[in-house]
Amino acid sequence: MRVSPGASMDLKQLEYFVRVAELGSFTRAAQALDVAQPALSRQVRLLEVELRQTLLLRNGRGATPTEAGQLLLEHGRGILHQLARLREELGRARGGLAGHVALGLPPSVARVLAVPFTRAFRQRFPQARVSISEGLTVGLQDALLMGHADIVVLYNPTPRQGVETSYLAEEELVFVEARPPGLQEDPPPEPLSMQELAGRALVIPRQPNAIRKLVEASMVEAGVLPRIALEIDGVAAILDLVEDGAGGAVLSRHAVQRSGKPSAFAIRPIRLAGGGVMKISLAVGVSAQRPATELQRQTVALLQEITQFLLAS
Repeated sequence: MRVSPGASMDLKQLEYFVRVAELGSFTRAAQALDVAQPALSRQVRLLEVELRQTLLLRNGRGATPTEAGQLLLEHGRGILHQLARLREELGRARGGLAGHVALGLPPSVARVLAVPFTRAFRQRFPQARVSISEGLTVGLQDALLMGHADIVVLYNPTPRQGVETSYLAEEELVFVEARPPGLQEDPPPEPLSMQELAGRALVIPRQPNAIRKLVEASMVEAGVLPRIALEIDGVAAILDLVEDGAGGAVLSRHAVQRSGKPSAFAIRPIRLAGGGVMKISLAVGVSAQRPATELQRQTVALLQEITQFLLAS
């Protein structure tokens, strides 16, 4: 879109500027917005010409807002949020909340939540759309900061600037191995100790996977180290390799139960050195930089409702 120096401020230019200011980089903003960097730079420069203000200080490390840029950033976020709310209000006038929500889930959580959550979302918000992507906790936090995701579910998240998290649920982690031939019914599951876990060959995701971090930290606390047979990402691939005899794995109980063939596996709780069984916390994350729309707030509430129901069942 061409904008002459005498034209009024363009909403697209405002969106571009806000994203550059939030991410501190034209390169990251171009990736987040899926536009060419030269086009992005040109539109932001045209906005500066129109307002007769330098909005960003550009240097080799990125871009930071000037005093005028910080003022525009604060107001610009509000303007874009009001526009999103207006779209929602128009959607409600047609009979329900409208808009789009981008949700990010860890792969093991997606196996449990994706279908029931999508079904419930469509029933509750028939005028709205949801898209679901999968990723590790660090990648999901990046997606949230870059605007690729509106809501994410995170395993044991560490505090990160720009990401606001709240407790969602806890999942039990279990040791998974191929069911021995001829075993028809599982015996009472005796918990596996840390020392026993150290003696098992593990098929485990690569770092920085949150479950792997927890497993390694728990084993170090018990004075033992993991015996890693294979590193591979993806719950389905891990289960395939476990079934094929490559080793055992540590996964959430629900991911195994909803694997499509849970009878192929035997599972045991994992006993921690300090007592109790191994569990991992789930949190829901939203952007601390952009106010949530009503659709996003209600989606978070629905996500909490569905998650707690499924993990309690």
